[in-house]
Amino acid sequence: MNLHEYQSKRIFAKYGIPIPKGEVAITPSQARDIAVRLGGPVVVKSQVLVGGRGKAGGIKVAQTPDEAEARADEILGMNIKGLTVKKVLVDQAADIRSEIYLGAVLDRARRRVVLMASSEGGVEIEQVAAETPEKIVTVAVHPFLGLRDYQARILAEGIGLPKEHTRQFIKIAKGLYAAYMGSDASLAEINPLVITGDNQLLAVDGKIALDDSALFRHPDLAEMRDPDSESPAEVTARRHDLNYIQLDGEIGCMVNGAGLAMATMDIVKFYGGDPANFLDIGGGAQADKVATALGIILADEQVKAVLINIFGGITRCDEVAKGVLAAIESLNADVPFVVRLAGTNEKEGREILAEANFPTATTLAEAAQLAVAAAKGEQA
Repeated sequence: MNLHEYQSKRIFAKYGIPIPKGEVAITPSQARDIAVRLGGPVVVKSQVLVGGRGKAGGIKVAQTPDEAEARADEILGMNIKGLTVKKVLVDQAADIRSEIYLGAVLDRARRRVVLMASSEGGVEIEQVAAETPEKIVTVAVHPFLGLRDYQARILAEGIGLPKEHTRQFIKIAKGLYAAYMGSDASLAEINPLVITGDNQLLAVDGKIALDDSALFRHPDLAEMRDPDSESPAEVTARRHDLNYIQLDGEIGCMVNGAGLAMATMDIVKFYGGDPANFLDIGGGAQADKVATALGIILADEQVKAVLINIFGGITRCDEVAKGVLAAIESLNADVPFVVRLAGTNEKEGREILAEANFPTATTLAEAAQLAVAAAKGEQA
């Protein structure tokens, strides 16, 4: 779950990270009122959960309140990468002298949270990593000791930060790490962290991505979710406790278990197909939940075939079979299906499908080949 810039920066402020004064507006007149309160030049920034807002015209500087109102009027309602701008952040404009990147992310290989810093702020860190990786400095944080002052100092020296800013940089780095850990985040970054004309560090932009699995511990953060940033299918899936991610392929996949789902997607690719989604129905899924899951898959117009791969442990194969048939009947599905059932009540499940003249496979490899052939309009 990604947070908007204004939400991320408010969290940063709770951990002592300096941010510009600013407020959110949903109308041009509100933007004007905020600019009056702030005084001086402001930056009007679209609040949508995509990158490249500036290049798309979603970030504009305004010198006066009237100009702030005009810029907000231009930005509100704008479509940026498929998302409509419904609110803007009006921030006090900063006198930027130089820009830095500072971020915290989980490095699974090292099993540590890693803090990264770069003298190349204001651009995507992925671009810096690809073009000038030597400009990125990292330190791995011990999970029990936390970020130490000397580690933050390594980052400051590594990016050539003037020494007069070291003390404030250490405080900001430790605040960012605390915000990351306190929010159960998967990513927290300040881009850019700027040196201002009055020789202070200021976080003028920020981003936090939260770990969905930890949101039950943070109901206040869960309430910040922006449903407009998600597809209707993903919203429906979350409401029914289904793990669903839409992809770009043509073979819809319904599986129980995240590991089995990944293996299913891999074998589909191996036999020349492309998965249209990741969908884990979880353990113990009943017929109604299976029907809901298939409804989500079939709502994707790119899907040309559906592969159902169920290993019956807690989940009963006969319940899955009933759900499949119920979904097809209620949704008037007109794409081919391939089902592979194994485990608890697999014999009963296959009998239910056989009575309905429904194609089944005994192995995952066979199922994947049948699905790929069906998506291509062939016979395996």
